[in-house]
Amino acid sequence: MKGKTAFITGGASGIGRALGEALAVRGATVILADRQIELAREVAAAICSNGGRAEARELDVRDASAFVALANDVAARHGGIDYFFNNAGIGVGGEMADYDRDAWDEVLDVNVRGVAYGIQAVYPIMRRQRRGHIINTASVAGLLPAPGLGSYAASKHAVVGLSKALRIEAAAFGVRVSALCPGVIRTPILTGGVFGRHVGRQLVEEQLRETMERMRPMEAAEFAVEVLEDVERDEPYIVVPRWWRAIWLVDRLFPRLGLWAFGRVHAKTLAAIDAHGVEASGREAPAPGVHA
Repeated sequence: MKGKTAFITGGASGIGRALGEALAVRGATVILADRQIELAREVAAAICSNGGRAEARELDVRDASAFVALANDVAARHGGIDYFFNNAGIGVGGEMADYDRDAWDEVLDVNVRGVAYGIQAVYPIMRRQRRGHIINTASVAGLLPAPGLGSYAASKHAVVGLSKALRIEAAAFGVRVSALCPGVIRTPILTGGVFGRHVGRQLVEEQLRETMERMRPMEAAEFAVEVLEDVERDEPYIVVPRWWRAIWLVDRLFPRLGLWAFGRVHAKTLAAIDAHGVEASGREAPAPGVHA
């Protein structure tokens, strides 16, 4: 990855930040695109102070025109784009009965349209180059049942689906495509995050933290190292932590068993909410499975 250019959306925090730092260590120039521009600048400065090459660029992935302009500018100044981590994402937790239209629109605008806009901005550049690798961040919630995360799961299933289709189409132009499906990663979303939120009733904060810990969250830096190994191998589906692959396999082989098992987990969660839950107050709140 030395001497390559990596364009990362959602690069100011969480998975995007960890990937940027790991890529810089490997000698890549990283462009950290984020609507949290001040935080992105801090991360880029830290990378540079450690001997890496990084720059921060402001981007809201919901703005298709801005996406195209930034991608073209990056390609022009750096001689192309070698890796595109189409990573920015948000989540809304809660049962779908409690959703309003915003609970759908917020997530689908960022997680589906934002990813699609990224492809439309960067893929033509890579086609002209006849090289490059697009890594679309989905989630294990895009592979498995995810009760309590309806809009998020729908968006991440969409990202997996479009990644499958694009991988086949792009191969004729020398462009690689992978779907990145993180499990639970220890990022700021586990304690609130910036853009995620919860609707309806939820576990109290202490219970939520305990639930997260039972899901064995992986440190973001360790996660990034394993992801980049799979990127170099051109894996079509990058599932990290790797033990989630076993759950995915069981769900594919025995789909009724998967539904039953996740149903049991959800029933226990609802019982805990009935016993000790609180009503979401509109504050930003973590949602299991959310990656950044």
